[in-house]
Amino acid sequence: MTKDTALIHELDALRQKINYHSYLYNTLDTPEISDYEYDQLFNRLKELEALHPELITPDSPTQRIGSKVSEKFRKVRHPAPILSLANGFGPQETIEWYERIAKVDSRVKTCDFLLEPKLDGLTVVLHYENGLLVLGATRGDGLVGEDITDNIKTIASVPLRIPLKADLQAPEKIIFRGEAFITKTDFEKLNQENEEKGLKPYLNPRNTAAGSLRQLDPAVTASRPLKLYLYQIVSSSDPIPASQEAILEYIAGFGLPVNPSHWKAKTIQEAIEICQEQGQNRYAWDYDADGIVIKVNDQSLFEDLGVVGKDPRGALAYKYPGQEVETTLLDIQVNVGRTGVVTPLALLEPVNIGGVVVKQATLHNFDFIEEKDIRVGDRVLVKRAGEVIPYIIASLPEKRTGSQETYIPPETCPSCGAPVEKDPEMVAWYCINSSCPAQLSRNIEHFVSRSAMDIVGLGGQIVQQLVDAELIKSAADLYSLEVSDLVGLEKFGPKKAQNVIDAIQASKNQSLARLITALCIRGVGEVAAEKLSKTYQNLDQFSKASPEELQQIEGIGEIVADDIVSWFREWDNQQLLQNFKKAGLWPESLPAEEKTNGSLTGLSFVITGTLPNLTREQAEDLIKEHGGKVLSSVSKKTSYLLLGENPGSKYTKALELGIPILDEASLKDLLQK
Repeated sequence: MTKDTALIHELDALRQKINYHSYLYNTLDTPEISDYEYDQLFNRLKELEALHPELITPDSPTQRIGSKVSEKFRKVRHPAPILSLANGFGPQETIEWYERIAKVDSRVKTCDFLLEPKLDGLTVVLHYENGLLVLGATRGDGLVGEDITDNIKTIASVPLRIPLKADLQAPEKIIFRGEAFITKTDFEKLNQENEEKGLKPYLNPRNTAAGSLRQLDPAVTASRPLKLYLYQIVSSSDPIPASQEAILEYIAGFGLPVNPSHWKAKTIQEAIEICQEQGQNRYAWDYDADGIVIKVNDQSLFEDLGVVGKDPRGALAYKYPGQEVETTLLDIQVNVGRTGVVTPLALLEPVNIGGVVVKQATLHNFDFIEEKDIRVGDRVLVKRAGEVIPYIIASLPEKRTGSQETYIPPETCPSCGAPVEKDPEMVAWYCINSSCPAQLSRNIEHFVSRSAMDIVGLGGQIVQQLVDAELIKSAADLYSLEVSDLVGLEKFGPKKAQNVIDAIQASKNQSLARLITALCIRGVGEVAAEKLSKTYQNLDQFSKASPEELQQIEGIGEIVADDIVSWFREWDNQQLLQNFKKAGLWPESLPAEEKTNGSLTGLSFVITGTLPNLTREQAEDLIKEHGGKVLSSVSKKTSYLLLGENPGSKYTKALELGIPILDEASLKDLLQK
């Protein structure tokens, strides 16, 4: 392999890793690595591309602003790019940033700086018109975000009208940027309440805040203790204050929430001293922060410095390194999740990280163990991601004594002995036995959860009691429980037992969509279940669907379709459905009414890209209202492709097959015929 080939391979690998971890963090809110490790990957990519600009590709993470936007919400184009920040690790990198921008504009040498905590939450953009809150959006990819207005309105600290003071007047239009988060105190209370209800605790404040704001049901958002701090004016019809310090005062003057903690520094040396001092103080803050943002205070100078790549030159995130400690990996334990996912867990020699004694840590997946060459008995580096989740960064092979053992992933499930199989499309390994005892408790916990059958009073602890007492061996057994079965359990009196039995029986009235969600079919969540329930009248019809038929439903791809068919083929699952029917749990949805005399009757459509005026849901409803069908994939049988901006692979497929293509205006013309 030549030097140039090796370099190209390294660049490709870096871009692939960064895109993968960016998707996990920004779109799914399930990061696998810390911010520090992500920053190291990103800095390495920037370093290589700076040395070899001829190898920069248009799709490189350095050439974009943010992350993929979820399809769950209406897309909103920001009036100006919602940029990210360059990072500086320690005094030396901060000085280097200062010297670079001073070369761009000599005024930097005499400017002052404003410093603010870099909150670890979810970026939001708020639009006010004539004082009224009209839109709340996520950052999305920096150019296009997600409309979460109804969710934003549930945050008590966000006024629906500004200003709160009668002697002020709001601009005709003004747009703010801020960060939504959950305090450590509120997070502890939230988890305490979950434990009392028998629910699983949340992992960390950042993911909980992000997940709360991206709920389809605003009532769920309202139940979470979200807070918000604003710190930037994206645009305004009125003049914007001349300094960042004045901007914060201006925002607060309207009655909007602003972080009271910020500091002013006359020189870059003073700014660095503040960052170092606050690096120790941050543990006492009631919110998570992974650094301090240093901003050129003068807004005119800030704007004149411009942007480099995706970062404004006039600001830098002074990042604190994550807490890392060294300890011994004693063993690797294997856990089985409710969908059969088999994951490794590190058992550690107890070690103190930031005041918390850590005995276990995540190892992500079996590929991670192999790639990092992690062996049982190794000395390993452990970090707490977001100050909460401990995980192993790497082993220290130089400290091996020869007694360490290479880890071999299990070929069979540690709980039931059934074979484990690797998903060819992912890194996950699965136990193929749907009756696996380790999956039972987790399956039933999901079955009774609020998003599924919503059986009030049946939390995780009670489910575990029922399983341990061998009162239930499947979700269907819940419906044969009697009060006398529960009274003998710990903390169960007659009244509580009766309430639980009543809740179980009441769940027979839940919708087909909820029951489909509750079945634990891999890849089928609430949104997919809702669409499936509109396609099939009951589980009898659903169970007979072919993969090809399922793929015609929007959002159901080839992998999920195969998983659905495989689930129904399992004998244990067929038995489960029969038992549901015997118990009287067999909901049916009303068959969808199909228009037989609409202008689009007999025609099928596939939608791709972003339409100028209609959301995807609105376009689907419009087509169906006029008798047409909406399919998820292009085939020879497709009548038309409805094309919007930034289309995907469906557009290419339609061109290959010669499928007629419509834009939004042409669709509306077709409706008039």
